[in-house]
Amino acid sequence: MDDGTIPAQERESKGTVFNIMRFSVHDGPGIRTTVFLKGCPLQCAWCHNPEALPGAPVLVYRPDRCLACGDCVDACPQHAIRESEGKFEALPELCARCGTCAEACAAEARELIGRPMTVGDVMREVERDSPFYRESGGGVTFSGGEPLLQHRFLVELLRACAGSGFHTVVDTSGYASPDVLYRVAGLTDLFLYDLKSVNEEIHRRFTGVSGALIRGNLERLASWGKKVVIRMPIVPGINDSPENIETAGRFIAALGNVVRIELIPYHTIGIDKYERLGIPYSLAGVQTPSCDSMNRIADDLLRFHPVVSIGG
Repeated sequence: MDDGTIPAQERESKGTVFNIMRFSVHDGPGIRTTVFLKGCPLQCAWCHNPEALPGAPVLVYRPDRCLACGDCVDACPQHAIRESEGKFEALPELCARCGTCAEACAAEARELIGRPMTVGDVMREVERDSPFYRESGGGVTFSGGEPLLQHRFLVELLRACAGSGFHTVVDTSGYASPDVLYRVAGLTDLFLYDLKSVNEEIHRRFTGVSGALIRGNLERLASWGKKVVIRMPIVPGINDSPENIETAGRFIAALGNVVRIELIPYHTIGIDKYERLGIPYSLAGVQTPSCDSMNRIADDLLRFHPVVSIGG
């Protein structure tokens, strides 16, 4: 595994970042800076960050904010924006996703989600918060999307964090080759690991991929002695049955390296993002699980692990 140092020239290596959240308290211990890397190989039906799925930047248009001033039309170097029935739509075949139109829009009706950043760019952002890491026992968390998809960039970021003495967390679905996971594991203090379902049919149907690699990588992290917090999204009617919960509990109990099981109740906060992106939302009508339901699931899992929490 890696030694935590990074040559100065590699700090200029680039990746695509779609958000950097400061003062986060839900993505690992202490006060943290969470860096969201773009791109994900899964297509989870309940994903609340659909803008993170494509690896390239995404241009979002909010017609309800548009003032119909035409500044975006004048600014676009590709001449890719056309007016149609009072809306200023970008033509996909011409749009270069450069973000010039978003910069010109005073009403913020346009937004470019995702931008190229170097390792140095990211580190300058996270180093601003270093006093809070020291005081709270926090550090830096890399999330997504799926951060392992940009594994070369992620490894260099982790090496830079190790060189600065920052505690590191990787929030992942675990869907990556074992070789990639091994490289990342050597520089990661804690994994937040999503476990959607241990049932293969459910996993394939609602994420678009097999869960075999994900389960296998969880077992590999256990064999390497890496600390893991299991995050389980609870989606009513999909993965909340007693049978599914028991199967997951038995699988987790056999690992031996799990710090905590964290249950994440399904929510509908991200539905408006699908509308802005023009993507159909397949779980319309599914409701957030009740407190009683979440407590029942937590009680069931306490039979398999002594620490179970309900997150948000």
